[in-house]
Amino acid sequence: MGRAYEVRKASIQKTGAMKAKLYSTYAKEIYLAAKKGTPEIESNIFLKRIVEKAKKEQVPSDIINRAIDKAKGMGGEDYHEVIYEGFGPGASTLIIKTLTDNVNRTVGMVRAAFNKVNKSLGVNNSVSYNYDYLAILSFKTDQHEEIFGALLEEGIEPIDFEEEIGELTISVNPNDINKTKDVIEKVIGEVDYDIDEVGMYPKNKVELQGEDLEVFDKLYKMLDEIDDVTEIYHNVSNR
Repeated sequence: MGRAYEVRKASIQKTGAMKAKLYSTYAKEIYLAAKKGTPEIESNIFLKRIVEKAKKEQVPSDIINRAIDKAKGMGGEDYHEVIYEGFGPGASTLIIKTLTDNVNRTVGMVRAAFNKVNKSLGVNNSVSYNYDYLAILSFKTDQHEEIFGALLEEGIEPIDFEEEIGELTISVNPNDINKTKDVIEKVIGEVDYDIDEVGMYPKNKVELQGEDLEVFDKLYKMLDEIDDVTEIYHNVSNR
């Protein structure tokens, strides 16, 4: 694949409302990871990895600790990950990932955004079949051959393995991301990942112009302003 799907690195500015949404999203993800397994960082690999990402994004420790403490108690919010698929202007498509404690509220807000620009939500797999679900890791290293060999020894076959001078980008099945990180860190020690994402990447992209592009931008902005929305994936190359 190379970079045909153009690795999309999150670029959330950590100011104002954007910072608040970033913190809220991580709090929900940490809570979910702690609820699904042991609410202890060192004994829950999924929780450990999410906390590492949160710290890299400068999420305050008290937000991280409160989310874990909440998972240790009884009651409280019961978050669910819900994915919506929709059709935008032109040949554009969108996949909207949400974390919500009220599905009816969330789907109502997502549907309202599409309705305001006279576009519509689709059913499951109406859009996602045109996307690849991938985990992507990119980091600085010259030990490409050693890492590739170590991955194969652990039974991990990279979907893509892109080598550049001093840098390596690996795409794997999302189920293998934590195991992949363990292998990488065993070979080269502590790693500062430039890209550490699991997401939906379009197999083909479209370019929008004029009114179609304006409508897409309006729709994207409305979706992004919904608190329960954590990620928006799309196939528009010029956005």
